[in-house]
Amino acid sequence: MTQRSLQRAYLHCKTVAADHYENFPVASRLLPARLRRPISVIYSFARRADDWADEGNYTAAERLQALNLMAQALTTRECDDNLFIALYSTIDQFALPLEPFFDLIAAFRQDVTMSRYPNQEALLNYCRLSANPIGRLLLHLNQSSHEVNIAASDALCTALQLINFHQDIGEDYHQRGRIYLPESELLKWQVDEAVFAERQNHPGLCQLLDAQLDYIESLLTQAAVLVPRLKGRFGVEMGLIEGAAWRLVKKLRQQPHPFSRPRLRRHELLPILAGTLWRRFIPR
Repeated sequence: MTQRSLQRAYLHCKTVAADHYENFPVASRLLPARLRRPISVIYSFARRADDWADEGNYTAAERLQALNLMAQALTTRECDDNLFIALYSTIDQFALPLEPFFDLIAAFRQDVTMSRYPNQEALLNYCRLSANPIGRLLLHLNQSSHEVNIAASDALCTALQLINFHQDIGEDYHQRGRIYLPESELLKWQVDEAVFAERQNHPGLCQLLDAQLDYIESLLTQAAVLVPRLKGRFGVEMGLIEGAAWRLVKKLRQQPHPFSRPRLRRHELLPILAGTLWRRFIPR
């Protein structure tokens, strides 16, 4: 492989990340320059797997086959696609484990085959596959993959995934036919599918979501040990993400309707960043 082909592969991943900036790590310019390129590669991998699970007019069998081919390419290292050229190089350069990548593929396979979750345990297992691997890979990139950090990162990533489910409950149902809330809790609060189909402001759904937000807050509390343990700009980035998560929980608490899809605006990031810097650098 020539240096030119490798540079072309990295440029491809950078373009993919730039085209989907809203899903890229919050304020990625805060990240150390040495981490931006490998993170764009990891993001591009997750983006492609997500597209195979959700985009286009493919059958379930075709989607699963495409995801299986991605897993095969990870195993054999014989794919000459730009994404995988960059990915192989990144894995070697940073000694990244393969398990998080296989976990991501398993999550997207689950998106193809599973649209309901019987209980909280099943939903959290999905988060373990779909969200936690990203945090673990970021820790590996930053050479801060220690036991305490991993546990806190898992809590933060699961919280972020659950927040995303709350933001998108209407979109997930109407566009993808999925409900990312435990069926046992829907039954408990007497919430049937008509509530989602008609976007009802149902009191039971509101109570269910409030209970889930309580759980998300407990995860964010567990994750609070992470940011003080991370140095430099990477720590600031993670602090900003944690602060954004708390801000989103507050907005979800205050939303007038469970299907109103609250989002953070760019102007809201500045006070979150200021608070992050204050906590990190101002003596107490």
